[in-house]
Amino acid sequence: MSSIAVTLTHAPREKPSPDNLGFGNYFTDHMFLMDYASAKGWHNARIVPYSPLPLDPASMVLHYGQEVFEGLKAYGAADGSLRLFRACDNIRRFNRSCERLGAPPIDEALFMEAILLLLRTDADWSPHKPDASLYIRPFLIATDAFLGVRSSDSYLFVIILSPVGAYYATGMSPTNILVEDEDVRAVRGGLGYAKTGANYAATIRSQERAKLKGFTQVLWLDALERRYIEEIGTSNAFFVINGTALTPPLGGSILPGITRDSCLRLLEYWGVPARETPLTIDEVISACESGRLEEAFASGTAAVISPVGSLTYKDTTVTINNGEVGPLAWRLYDTLTAMQRGAEDDIFGWVSKV
Repeated sequence: MSSIAVTLTHAPREKPSPDNLGFGNYFTDHMFLMDYASAKGWHNARIVPYSPLPLDPASMVLHYGQEVFEGLKAYGAADGSLRLFRACDNIRRFNRSCERLGAPPIDEALFMEAILLLLRTDADWSPHKPDASLYIRPFLIATDAFLGVRSSDSYLFVIILSPVGAYYATGMSPTNILVEDEDVRAVRGGLGYAKTGANYAATIRSQERAKLKGFTQVLWLDALERRYIEEIGTSNAFFVINGTALTPPLGGSILPGITRDSCLRLLEYWGVPARETPLTIDEVISACESGRLEEAFASGTAAVISPVGSLTYKDTTVTINNGEVGPLAWRLYDTLTAMQRGAEDDIFGWVSKV
């Protein structure tokens, strides 16, 4: 018997049309909650109707940002089932983020049980439509009512679900990227490898400036020399130069993306040359101008694969692959999405049925 108590809603919400979901706009009928106290550990695991969270105005998360989150998806398969993709890796990354933020980890088995039970409770919210899925957002917040910089003694762990469509309204259309050479996202020794709100808050100003100029996203450079490529928006970056897929190495300032790792594993399996290597923006621009840069794309849970059509760095704009989706980006996208939905053999054991 599950240790999670379930209270069902008496007022189900109206479900949105699966054709007009967008991303992150709608939320299902229920959510998972669990409390932490230093004297008791994690306790009171429960699924309850979706509702606002009661928070003291002095809750430490509101003042010092002690918060961790994750993002993963449940995919509708042709047989009507829901499938998770590498959920155990998301759970492990969540706990690594907790360690970096000084917050208590969550038992992996209980974490998975909570995800599965919540998905089964709200399974009828799954869009079961190509390019749509049920997005899963676990997060943890510090709840001590205290004004002072220290680790909290109490926390709230929450999981919510959101039916979503494509992350970018343009789908797989190549994006136009502005290289950010003023603001930085993260520095080694900081929070770059953790999924925490502070990382994303630091990116908002640059993203808004880029959008005002007509760009889809920004490409981040390293914090020290402002030369080395780190990430594209909230995703990991890949550049195919002379037939080799190159991606920056993990060094503490880059998020260890699960889709990134999936791409590297697939490329190795296919025999496609791939390397994790430091790569400067000047090298990328030069490779594009000389015709050696064949394609570029970003990888992440939200968009899976997002091709890059152009890069603008200072006064230079280069077009990549004639502004078209490259063959490797298509192959990775088609393979990953087919595996996630059970349409292709799961050779790595990444997919689990709900």
